[in-house]
Amino acid sequence: MDKNDDIIKLLEACKRRDQNAQMLVYQRYAKAMYQVAVRITGNLDDAEDVMQEAFIKAFDKLHTYKATASFGAWLKRIVVNEALTLLRKKKEFECIDKHNIAIEAEPEIDIDEKDVKIETLLNAINRLKDNYRIAINLYFIEGYDYDEMTQILNLSYANVRTLVSRAKNKLKQMMNEE
Repeated sequence: MDKNDDIIKLLEACKRRDQNAQMLVYQRYAKAMYQVAVRITGNLDDAEDVMQEAFIKAFDKLHTYKATASFGAWLKRIVVNEALTLLRKKKEFECIDKHNIAIEAEPEIDIDEKDVKIETLLNAINRLKDNYRIAINLYFIEGYDYDEMTQILNLSYANVRTLVSRAKNKLKQMMNEE
């Protein structure tokens, strides 16, 4: 039995509310989903809450899962949405004025990669304002494209491009200062 068959069988059992199957799915995906939640929320306790809510929602809505994407990708989308919902509720997410932003060119981050330690980069990302940190994480770490980010962040395509561009510029500035 390959890994894909295994998860399909587990998900079928989860749909029947089999708690053992739910625990196995949780154990398989919890660490990765927790890391996603930490990167988005920037807070360990909030990430734990987000992850728990996301799993509850995923198990409740499992009947809507269509295997067009991997289960992990579907679950990650729920985690990201839960994290953003939490940040909005806490009023920590800075909204961008959708009408006053011009599309900016996307500069490359031209930091000498040999001199940058991963830890230094992650620390710099974590010091960014919430909206910049979220944009960097969604785009570079989670691998969402601009179209997907427009849906997740509920912003226009131009605003997402600008947000990522400004976040990259700020990160570049912070890295060059170190």
